[in-house]
Amino acid sequence: MKKYVGIDFGGTFIKGGVVDEAGNILVLDSVPTGANEGVAAVIGRIERLIEKLSVGEKIDGIGLGIPGLIDDENGEVVISGNIGWERVNIVSELKKKFKCPIRITNDANAAALGESEFGSGKKYSSSVFITIGTGIGSGIIIDNKIFSGNKGAGAELGHMIIRPNGQPCTCGSFGCYETYASATALVRETKKAIEENPDTLMRAVPIEEVDGKTAFDYADRGDDVAKRVLDEYIENLAVGITNVANILRPQAIILGGGISKQGERLLEPLRKYLKAHIFAKGLGPSVELVCSSLKNAGVCGAAALNMR
Repeated sequence: MKKYVGIDFGGTFIKGGVVDEAGNILVLDSVPTGANEGVAAVIGRIERLIEKLSVGEKIDGIGLGIPGLIDDENGEVVISGNIGWERVNIVSELKKKFKCPIRITNDANAAALGESEFGSGKKYSSSVFITIGTGIGSGIIIDNKIFSGNKGAGAELGHMIIRPNGQPCTCGSFGCYETYASATALVRETKKAIEENPDTLMRAVPIEEVDGKTAFDYADRGDDVAKRVLDEYIENLAVGITNVANILRPQAIILGGGISKQGERLLEPLRKYLKAHIFAKGLGPSVELVCSSLKNAGVCGAAALNMR
């Protein structure tokens, strides 16, 4: 069975694994990203990580999932704000040391491919992966292949505008999906509600400890303020999901990130909204809504870049 290295590039850590054709991670390791030390230092760490992972193994390909705008055809990181890179052709650099095929893609695309090949999307030929974290990451799979748009610049679902002239986004625009539906947005609105409502039970939580679970936990305890925060957040999340369903009509939308760990507590109201607002309603094909199932979807998906 062939073996591949998958690299999942994060702002704090770079995770890597040796993955077989069945999606089994045989070896897993990580190194600090250290982006502040410069491009050469980071690439050097990646090279040493790959060497460590591949000791005693014949590696048939290397794949990398990297945050930012990625020109996958030319192997270039066009721009990545997370790590401060601009116009870095990482593939050409790695090919100086490694002679096997090397491919790159956006990190969310890699996670989407991982779920499609080995996780919750395995039974679907078309799926959309939405990861709910600091921002909104996304990847689109059509006919079992990544759709990344013109020169890899597409599939940025977190920056569709759901509120014209709404709150500012880190991208420089206003009213973006991630500004209202990310975990960051939920934490922000939860803190705001605590500060503005002295009678809420959520006052028991120190403001610096408020996280993406707080509103869920206290809504389930009957706190009306938490319930209002959660209802508004879920509606914002549902609006984006419905837009994606209407534009692409995939067989499934897969949710990842920490918020998705709420499972059916999150999925049930989202499905209800989607059913009520999707185009053609029950007359059209259904769009399944599920949570991700892989712990290391990015590693598996990066490795899978060379499996076809």
